[in-house]
Amino acid sequence: MEDEEILGVLRLQNTAFVGDILAKKLIATAGSAAQIFTEKKHTLQKIHGIGRSAIQHLLDKSYLRNAQKELEYIQKNQIRYSYFLHQDYPKNLQHCVDAPILLFQDGNIDLSNQKILSVVGTRKMTSYGREFCQQLIEDLTPYDPIIVSGFAYGVDICAHKAAMKNNLQTIAVLAHGLEQVYPKVHKQYIHQINKNGGFFTEFFHNEMPLRENFLKRNRIVAGLSLATIVVESAQKGGALVTADIANSYDREVFAVPGKTLDLMSTGCNKLIQYHKAHLIQSAEDIVRILNWDIATPAKPIQKQLFVELTNDEAKVQKCLSEKGPFLMDLIAKEVEIPIYQLATILLQLELKGVIRSLPGKLFELV
Repeated sequence: MEDEEILGVLRLQNTAFVGDILAKKLIATAGSAAQIFTEKKHTLQKIHGIGRSAIQHLLDKSYLRNAQKELEYIQKNQIRYSYFLHQDYPKNLQHCVDAPILLFQDGNIDLSNQKILSVVGTRKMTSYGREFCQQLIEDLTPYDPIIVSGFAYGVDICAHKAAMKNNLQTIAVLAHGLEQVYPKVHKQYIHQINKNGGFFTEFFHNEMPLRENFLKRNRIVAGLSLATIVVESAQKGGALVTADIANSYDREVFAVPGKTLDLMSTGCNKLIQYHKAHLIQSAEDIVRILNWDIATPAKPIQKQLFVELTNDEAKVQKCLSEKGPFLMDLIAKEVEIPIYQLATILLQLELKGVIRSLPGKLFELV
């Protein structure tokens, strides 16, 4: 990416009152990030959904100075980054409307393996949660998943350590810049995580771990993965926010059940009670629901040469032929068919041997 364009992206990402959804709309309207800042005020006012505060901040030159400093840091330290319109941007995140327009990264992250799981939970994990988390990741090792978490105390760091112990790639999503370490005691794990995995963050290198950054970070944790596993959680907490976000992305959510009187099982039990998560008792539950059973290869579907399709089925077939593997909710938007109707159509197409389902509610043509 040319310096002028990356500078525009950095400026846009750092501008107050401009979220990722609006940022993507601005880029699409102007044609590029750099072009946005050459537009006149009256032109920006015509963009649907933009407010006065956003326009005022877009015209503020202080954001340009911040972007220039960040660009200097990126170039000096050879920081890698992924832009949402480029091929190297995480595929699962590309399907999330509010995903960051730019991700900074450190380490040796390799997302060619799409068996990606987010493991989240309370900072105050119990011995029950620790043992379950460690055993779960150990039992998943034959499937070589990538383990994503937030580098925090408790369940997060337990998941990272269990992944490293079993030689699995692990990715830590930070709520601050790459120059910061939080919590400080976790500095000892940075080298090992970078060796087989790494770090993602959307924040500038000197950004501090502010409270609001942690909630913002959770959408990346949920969006990177096909499924989110909540190991332990009280009735309220960041892990439940991550689970809600994962549900909004139409991703699978799992929760570890616990005793009704155990404080750190309250959140998980409620997720299960209100059908917001699958009950998970072992790695087998994940393997079964995500269709990861590599021990017994799936029986190939015989594609029929001449299949009669309804109008709606033909729409879905055309969509998948153009888009490739596609999420169920995105298919619904593309063909303008409600989810509850689309589920039946997809089942009929599978029975006819036209499409097949993939983990994470993805579908593709046979």
